[in-house]
Amino acid sequence: MSSRLTFRFGDQNLRQIKNMQREDAYTKEATLKNQAKRELANGIDKDPIYKLRLQCFSRGTTGILGLSRAFRAMDTDGSKALNKEEFKTGITQMGLELKDSEIDNMFTSFDTDGNGSINMTEFLVKLRPPMNKCRLNIIDKAFKKMDRNGDNQITVADLKNVYSVRDHPKYLSGELTESEILTDFLKNFEAGAPNPNGIVTEEEFINYYVTISASIDNDAYFDLVMRRAYKL
Repeated sequence: MSSRLTFRFGDQNLRQIKNMQREDAYTKEATLKNQAKRELANGIDKDPIYKLRLQCFSRGTTGILGLSRAFRAMDTDGSKALNKEEFKTGITQMGLELKDSEIDNMFTSFDTDGNGSINMTEFLVKLRPPMNKCRLNIIDKAFKKMDRNGDNQITVADLKNVYSVRDHPKYLSGELTESEILTDFLKNFEAGAPNPNGIVTEEEFINYYVTISASIDNDAYFDLVMRRAYKL
């Protein structure tokens, strides 16, 4: 008997995992998107960071995640530093509507040492609504369950050591291969991203769930939804 920790990725289990993005949180996410759109349209002046957060929320789970991926695509040297032009490009590439003056003000507020660059991780942490330790812990548990080799990113290779697709109807019929089924699962975290690559980092995993978290007021319910989705 194999000691590998797996559970079968049949049609029912596939739906259960993907329901975290669809059924369990769909209504609450839709409500959050509508609230963000109404607040953006109310004509009241807003802090640029808050306005950008609302615009991301109006796109649901793909908003902050998509922006983080746009920034990561421009970070070619891995320094996580962006200059003003790269910062503007990332925002406009996502179709987020901010005036140049608002973008300039945001950039200046984060460029604390005046060296012409900002740390994109620090910016995204500020952009995300705060999450308490309990929520961050359950998200971390879910991520670590799937990150089997501990390299702080989830790939198809990781999922092959966690999930079995043997009972999946499309695998049984020969319509999809194991890799195609697991890649389809990872696409949940890349929806709307300008550069999907089949790799989900821990930061991106958190950025995905931050919007779902913002749509759920009750900590116990958020914990339950995560545990159901990932069998924690």
